[in-house]
Amino acid sequence: MAGHKANQNPEENSDLLAFWAPFLLLHLGGPDTITAFALEDNELWLRHFLGLGFQAGAVVYVFIQSLPNKNLWIPTLLMFVAGMIKYGERTCALYKASLDKFRDSMLKEPDPGPNYAKLMEEYDFKKKNKLPTQISSTLEPDKEAKASDIPPKTDRLKDLEVVHYAYKYFQTFKGLVVDLIFSFRERDESRDFFKIRDPEDALRVIEVELNFLYGTLYTKVEVLHLRMKKIYVGYILRFLALACVLATLGIFYFKVNKQEFRGVDIGITYTLLLGAIALDVIAIFMLIFSDRSIASIKDPERPPWWAPIYKAFLVLMRPWWKTCTCNRKYEHSPKHELLATPLVVRRWSGSISSHNLIRYCLKSNRTSMHGFPSWWQIMFESILRSLKLYECFDKCATCICNVIEECLSSIRKGLGKIFWPCFEKIFSFCAKDFMDEMVYVSLEPFSLDLWRFIFEELKKKSEFADTPETAKRISSARGEWALTDACEEPERGKLLRYLIEVPYDESILLWHIATDLCYHPDDEKVRKNTNRQDTENPTNRQDHEKEELTYRQFSKTLSDYMLYLLVFRPTMMSAVAGIGKIRFRDTCAEAGRFFKIGDLLPNQDKKACEKLLGVRTDVGPQEVKGDRSKSVLFDACMLAKELNKMNNKWKIMSKVWVELVSYAASHCRASTHAADVSQGGELITFFWLLMAHFGLGEQFQINEGHARAKLIVGK
Repeated sequence: MAGHKANQNPEENSDLLAFWAPFLLLHLGGPDTITAFALEDNELWLRHFLGLGFQAGAVVYVFIQSLPNKNLWIPTLLMFVAGMIKYGERTCALYKASLDKFRDSMLKEPDPGPNYAKLMEEYDFKKKNKLPTQISSTLEPDKEAKASDIPPKTDRLKDLEVVHYAYKYFQTFKGLVVDLIFSFRERDESRDFFKIRDPEDALRVIEVELNFLYGTLYTKVEVLHLRMKKIYVGYILRFLALACVLATLGIFYFKVNKQEFRGVDIGITYTLLLGAIALDVIAIFMLIFSDRSIASIKDPERPPWWAPIYKAFLVLMRPWWKTCTCNRKYEHSPKHELLATPLVVRRWSGSISSHNLIRYCLKSNRTSMHGFPSWWQIMFESILRSLKLYECFDKCATCICNVIEECLSSIRKGLGKIFWPCFEKIFSFCAKDFMDEMVYVSLEPFSLDLWRFIFEELKKKSEFADTPETAKRISSARGEWALTDACEEPERGKLLRYLIEVPYDESILLWHIATDLCYHPDDEKVRKNTNRQDTENPTNRQDHEKEELTYRQFSKTLSDYMLYLLVFRPTMMSAVAGIGKIRFRDTCAEAGRFFKIGDLLPNQDKKACEKLLGVRTDVGPQEVKGDRSKSVLFDACMLAKELNKMNNKWKIMSKVWVELVSYAASHCRASTHAADVSQGGELITFFWLLMAHFGLGEQFQINEGHARAKLIVGK
């Protein structure tokens, strides 16, 4: 472009350069949906502020150098205004989202309290005058305890109500991010609301809450909704910026003499202008239909005339659920509702990452219990069912896929033997963790049934959290609370040593391996049970099998998820992980050696579990090996053998896993939860926020109301 401009008249060249310069400011402002990629980016607001000053100075310098600019000085000034608005919005958004400013924005006005000196002066005066005087304390009503804008509701929530309640509780609990403490009134109000909620409604409210958190920390939403004396300054500036660009396009099209410029330059200019207009129109559309704009409707029970547009939009944003069975086929396999919302309208990732130690040590292929249902698959299936062709199509498609998979499998194995060792050495040297995550971490679709189980478990515990001490004890439980509820004393004592007598990261590894050791051998038992006919009460048997299979899947999902967090999300787990990574590597080394001696091949997970369970563990591993190695492989075998003696082991294990995840969620730093929101969200963040709503944690410490002293003078 520089060479091309050199062939032009220098005067024309300076005019166009001056006109194009403000576009740099415009695009440095960035899109409304992303001002920061990570929480740390917000702390760099000062650098962006200085950048704004330098860039604006450069644009002004170029403009001055182009004077006298007969054709383009007005469009240049208009674009300069638009660029300053957009870049200023981004800088302001970063400033407001920086943690110090974010904390300051939630602090109330300084409260000096009652005038103690004046009260005591009057008290002393009356005492000296021998008047019968006493000081009486009365409870002062909480200034914040005002009626909610939204009346309490006990039945299912409508879409507009979901957004309104989410915004209400976001305004209350956003202080969690900066470790503020809350009053018991706020705890009671939140807990009472969520206790009467259906689990799906609670999930939808928390989804939107996290969406508000993302908008506040990573987008321009706070700036765009900025109000000063009931004037929406953010809206005015945004429409002013669009008006400037539209006016520039109009002036350039109708008023500017374009014969002075070459066709290529005119094309570039139109592209810049139309691109800027398109981006602004899309941004305004997203602003109008954002959750924050929807929350501005004061009364969802009596919405304004234009609210049906929002209602129709929220129907698209509502979670879609698809009923599916497990990939492992059993006769009485339970059906689970899996999240199938299209990615375009999904509020979070909607998946649970899984990592498995035994599968990793055997170099087995990734597996998942459920396939991801997609929206087009759901629609296609509905059409086939309406035409009564689904069964036939399903059988044909399954047969064809099996044949193709067999062919591709043999090709992959052949190519893998040739090329994989070379690639493995290269990537192991450069980015081992990244490659391990790519190759061995699988994704499990989010299950509504799992969420219902989590919700009910936390709800049950919240009923006991009446005092701060009890709430703290429950949130700090690492399985002992679940064992107290689920098993008798002799069994409980044997299991507790694998929970509270070991560090948290060790308990994660112990229970993860034990879950696998119980899971794979149980596959064969389940299949044998499904083939056995129970003529006396087949319905009860089927219900029992479905319940057991459901608890198995819950335990397996949470077990693999927690290992994924321990190994691949060390920042999130740093507050509780201890030496988890060292323990994991030592355990993998011992497992790898054991599997190598046993001539175990990839994808022989079940056989590996059987071999491990076949090892005698009469003497504790530490007594034989000492404590140099941090491996917990055979300690986990001992735990698995204890669990296998129990009839309701899967129910116990699923409850223990919920507690282990809860412990991590409440003890991880709040900033790591906030940082994770920008990466799609994790299940552990939903745990964290749901626990806060149920009053489980250490963040509720302020008594309700304050004491007000009065002087009472007797007669």
